[in-house]
Amino acid sequence: MNDLLTLSIRELIGLFGDKKLSPSEYWLAIEARVEVFEPHVQALYLYDPESARAQAKNSTERWARGEVLGPLDGIPVTLKELIATEGQPVPLGTAAMDLTPALTDAPIAARMKEDGAVIFAKTTCPDYGMLSSGLSSFHHLSRNPWDLSQNPGGSSAGAASAGAASLGPLHIGTDIGGSVRLPAGWTGLFGFKPSHGRIPVDPYYVGRCAGPMTRTVEDAAFSMATLSRPDWRDGTSLPPENIDWLDLDIYVRGMKIGLMLDAGVGLAVEAEVRDAVIAAAKRFEDAGAIIVPVEPVMTRAMLDGLDVFWRARFWGDIEALSPERRAKILPYILHWAEGGADVSGVEAVRGFNQTIAMRQACSKLFSTVDAVISPTNPIVSYPADWASPTNDPARPFEHIGFTVPWNMSEQPASSINCGFSTSGMPIGLQIVGPRFADMTVLRLSKAFETWTGGVPKWPEPPIAG
Repeated sequence: MNDLLTLSIRELIGLFGDKKLSPSEYWLAIEARVEVFEPHVQALYLYDPESARAQAKNSTERWARGEVLGPLDGIPVTLKELIATEGQPVPLGTAAMDLTPALTDAPIAARMKEDGAVIFAKTTCPDYGMLSSGLSSFHHLSRNPWDLSQNPGGSSAGAASAGAASLGPLHIGTDIGGSVRLPAGWTGLFGFKPSHGRIPVDPYYVGRCAGPMTRTVEDAAFSMATLSRPDWRDGTSLPPENIDWLDLDIYVRGMKIGLMLDAGVGLAVEAEVRDAVIAAAKRFEDAGAIIVPVEPVMTRAMLDGLDVFWRARFWGDIEALSPERRAKILPYILHWAEGGADVSGVEAVRGFNQTIAMRQACSKLFSTVDAVISPTNPIVSYPADWASPTNDPARPFEHIGFTVPWNMSEQPASSINCGFSTSGMPIGLQIVGPRFADMTVLRLSKAFETWTGGVPKWPEPPIAG
C-alpha cells in the first residue's frame, strides 16, 4: 500500500500544517487507489475526481495562506448516497426513484463543506437503505474487499467497501438498526453510532442516526467535532457541548461490563464469532474490568413488532408509486414491503410500541452495568449477491438482534474488529454505552484497539492478469 494511504487524519493535518504534504498531493494518492480498487469493490456513486482535485487545490491554497476552514480541511471523505448534497440526485439506492437534484445539503454534507473536507463521492446503498447488503436495483453490486465473493453488509455498504479498500480515511454512513455497525463488523472497520441526535440528520425519524466509518478509532473521533454541530432541521439534535473528542484515555479497572453472547432472537452466533468476543472480554478483564454475563434485551415479539411497523411505514412511502415504478424496486424489498399493505393502524401502533419495549429493556440492563459488549454480527459472512444474511424476505431482520435495540434506546454503540475467521474474514465486537455517554464508547474502543494493535494489514486490489 502507498505509505500515504496509511496515515491517520491527525497525521495528515499535521503534515498539511507543516507544509510537508499538501491536500492536492494526498488526493492524488487517493485517486490512484480508487482507479485500481474501485472496479473490483464498486463502492462509489457520483465519483468526481475532477471536482475532488479542485477542492483539494482550494484547500492547499488555504493551508498555504493559514486560512484553514476547519479540522477536516483537505481530508477526502465520502457520504452515503442517502445523505443529500445540493445539486445531486438522491436515488435512495433504488431504480424506482426519479433522479431529481437535491435542493440543499443535508446537515452532514453542510458541515463537511463548512470545514473544507474534500467530498469526492457518494457511497452505494441498497433500495431505500432497507437491507444489510451491497445489493441494489440502482447501484452496482458492492463487494467486500477482504473477499470479493462476500457481502460488505449494509445498508452503508459502499462506505464499508470504500473504507476497507483504503479509498480515503473517512466515510459517513447512516444507521437505523445497525447499518453503520453491521458493515463495519463485516469489513474490519471501526463504525460509530453515536447517541441519537448527536449527529443531526435530515430526514430524521425513530432510531435513525449517522456515524463515521474509519480504519481507526481516532479517525472517527476526529470527525465528531465537525459532524456533531447542531442543525435546526433535526428536531432531535442535541444541544452544543464542549466535548474534547480526542480525549480518549480511560481507566477501565473497576468498570462493570456486561457480556452479551445471545441476542435473544434471530440467527445463532457462529462459534468463531463467539470465541472472538469471549477473547475480547478477556482483554477487558485483564485490564481490571468486571465482566458480567447478561441476558439479551431482545425478544421475538420485539423483532416481529418492529418488522410489522417498518413494513407498514415503508408501504406508506411507496404505495403511491405507479405499478410500473414500483416494479423497479428490488424484488426482495418489494415482496417484504407488500406485507405492510394489509397492516391495520392498530397493528402498526402495536408494532411501534415494541420500540418502547426495547428502550425499557435496555434501560433496565444499564441500571446494572457501565457498558455492554457483544458480537456485532452473529455470522462471519455471506455471499455478495444475497439481499441479506438469510436471503429470505420473510425473515429480513434475523441478523440485527445485537444492534437494533440500541437505536431504539438512543444509546451510543460501536463496532471494532476483534479478530478474523479461519476464512480470513473480519469479526466485529460491539461496545455499547449509556445514553449520551459517547465518549465512554469511544474510549473503551480506543483502549481495545490499543491492546490488540488494530487491524495489522488492509486488503489490496487483485493483481491484474
